[in-house]
Amino acid sequence: QVQLVESGGGLVQPGGSLRLSCAASGFTFSSYTMRWYRQAPGKERELVAVISSAGGIRNYGDSVKGRFTISRDNTKNTVFLQMNSLKPDDTAVYLCNTRLNGLDYWGQGTQVTVSS
Repeated sequence: QVQLVESGGGLVQPGGSLRLSCAASGFTFSSYTMRWYRQAPGKERELVAVISSAGGIRNYGDSVKGRFTISRDNTKNTVFLQMNSLKPDDTAVYLCNTRLNGLDYWGQGTQVTVSS
């Protein structure tokens, strides 16, 4: 079955960096667009970044443009989110997502906390 497992979250000071990973299995990873979302307490789930199946097209939410970079390694079935210049407003659970045959699949999420 489809599995998405995020890792790499943690506590970081403002201005710091983190690199999130999402390991995928159960489907042909290299054929599908992958997304990172985030969910902060009391806020709607927000699309952070999208990467096409071959990695040639990448899009970002306005709040993270210029600071975050999405990438993927199709040989390792993994998608990454490099987060730089982190701000307290980036605090959230970060979730990996893909859509297969019209169905959304989610990982369990990884917590990112930006605080001094």
